[in-house]
Amino acid sequence: MTAFAFATADLIRFGRGEALQAVPVLAALGARVLLVTGATPQRAAWLKAALEDEGVVATGFAVAKEPDVALIEAGVAQAREAGATAVIAIGGGAVVDAGKAIAALTPATGPMLDHLEVVGKGLPLVAEPLPFAALPTTAGTGAEVTKNAVIAVPESQRKVSLRDPRMLPTLAIVDPALTDGCPRGVTLASGLDAVTQVIEPYLSSKANPLTDAICREAIPKGLVAIRRIMAGEDPEARDALAWVSLCGGLALANSGLGVVHGLAGPLGGLSNAAHGAICGALLPHGLRTNGEAGDHPVLQARIAEVQGWIAQAFGGAPDEAYGTLHDWSREAGLPGLDAQGITDAARAQAAKDAVSSSSMKANPVALSETQLLDLMERAR
Repeated sequence: MTAFAFATADLIRFGRGEALQAVPVLAALGARVLLVTGATPQRAAWLKAALEDEGVVATGFAVAKEPDVALIEAGVAQAREAGATAVIAIGGGAVVDAGKAIAALTPATGPMLDHLEVVGKGLPLVAEPLPFAALPTTAGTGAEVTKNAVIAVPESQRKVSLRDPRMLPTLAIVDPALTDGCPRGVTLASGLDAVTQVIEPYLSSKANPLTDAICREAIPKGLVAIRRIMAGEDPEARDALAWVSLCGGLALANSGLGVVHGLAGPLGGLSNAAHGAICGALLPHGLRTNGEAGDHPVLQARIAEVQGWIAQAFGGAPDEAYGTLHDWSREAGLPGLDAQGITDAARAQAAKDAVSSSSMKANPVALSETQLLDLMERAR
């Protein structure tokens, strides 16, 4: 068996009710906390009050959009001003990424660009990050167990990662109850992102036996769960999708991703489209492109497995799986790339930029700009 390593958060707590039960553990992270929330801090008022009941001084910082350099710099400034000794983030993937980056950069002495990939120097952190805890309220990114934060750099029209092994959270609390009632559009986009993040590591050139075991169970479970949730609110399906999202974070942090995320990063930086929606639109076509371009028996066997799981979840024949998933996603309300505001020029630039993206390094086959453009054309 090939040697491999596996890294994740120091502690993961999963289950309904865990968010409230874990408050004493959260309070033990630090006496002064920066509480990073979504655009509506009132939704996390219960957590702020619970922390304060434990004697913690909690300063709020709201994240109303996907994080960019200016937002992270503002969060770092607020954390330093408040004398924060820990950071807790409760919200979607953007909120968790913002909190993770703020925790990493608050003790730093140099500029953020020293540590950003692609547009910066990509240097390791020079100081240990603040203790960081994540409570996801959407089932999508798995950011609660990853070692990077995705940050937009508007002047470069790119989304890039701040990455360091020490950025793995101290505590990840995955309470599916926090995702109950998530808006339909967010559920669809984030759910398809979660499914993508167990499919791509399974096909990855860096896959290992542990990530294989995680993904092999999670892929069919995620496909069924997203179909059930889109048919009507379903707590059991919410639980399953939260589990799949966690599995995706565990897998991608250790085996990487692939062409869908390799394109989604540049496309997100070149437009205002949401990351999950981009991934959902690209997924069936990324699978098709890899299947057409790669002839390795292991890759072909795994793609055939994924086709079978799609057919089991949505109906139809396995050899029609890509069209089935594309059609179901559109019927459920997922917009194509055109409707997301992604232009021909953005697609052309993304095809060039994807070559240097970190996600493409794990794609199972090398793809040309022409193949990438054709993939995106199918996702319009």
